[in-house]
Amino acid sequence: MIIDQLTLRQRLTWLAHLWKACTKQHHKELAPLFARYLPEGAVVFDVGAHSGQFAKLFSGLTPKGRVFSFEPGSYARSILGYAVKFNGKKNVTIEPYGLGSQSASFVLNVPVKKSGSLGFGLSFVGDASAAGRPVISETVTIRTIDEVVQEHGLNRLDFIKADIEGFELEMLNGAHQTLKTLRPTVYVEVVDDHLRRAGGSADELFQLMTDLQYHQANLTTGEILPPGQQEHGDLLFVPEG
Repeated sequence: MIIDQLTLRQRLTWLAHLWKACTKQHHKELAPLFARYLPEGAVVFDVGAHSGQFAKLFSGLTPKGRVFSFEPGSYARSILGYAVKFNGKKNVTIEPYGLGSQSASFVLNVPVKKSGSLGFGLSFVGDASAAGRPVISETVTIRTIDEVVQEHGLNRLDFIKADIEGFELEMLNGAHQTLKTLRPTVYVEVVDDHLRRAGGSADELFQLMTDLQYHQANLTTGEILPPGQQEHGDLLFVPEG
């Protein structure tokens, strides 16, 4: 585990990261925008849970529902667990693995900043040299959304949020059955350079969502965007009908 390899400086930075995760709430501006897609008792997949900011947000938005927070990185997960418990988020379940197109083991690369601290929010699977800086690596487990849904016996999944540094297409490729049957809203980061680092592309992701009868929507207004109006960044996809 990376947490066991930290220098003294990195351990002190870990404490700072922990304090922020426990006491701060980021992304508050997104709460009313997400709320329209979260009916009572909603089930949410928070993929790439990082230090728990979205886990806490979703937990508050669906107090009678369930939030599954997926985080394969041991550094991030060590903070996530404390943050969830400190804030009393009892409807959050932490899953210690990532999500991809198949069950496998991958190497997760965590960039090291010039200061020596870890850029754990930029952790990625793929070519380590693409980081352009030193990395600390660890082997992590990857599963598929379809497997997880079946394992937990879920008959609903209302929302998927994913920010996994280029592994988003892999995750969606492992969710075909879920996307076809449960029809969750999907909020996913789309950055072509990151997707290419993991062997995919933005065009492939857009085509996949089109094939699955999803439309891109404006997060602020909920308005469906015209076909072909593709953007990059954090994008919202809603199921047809």
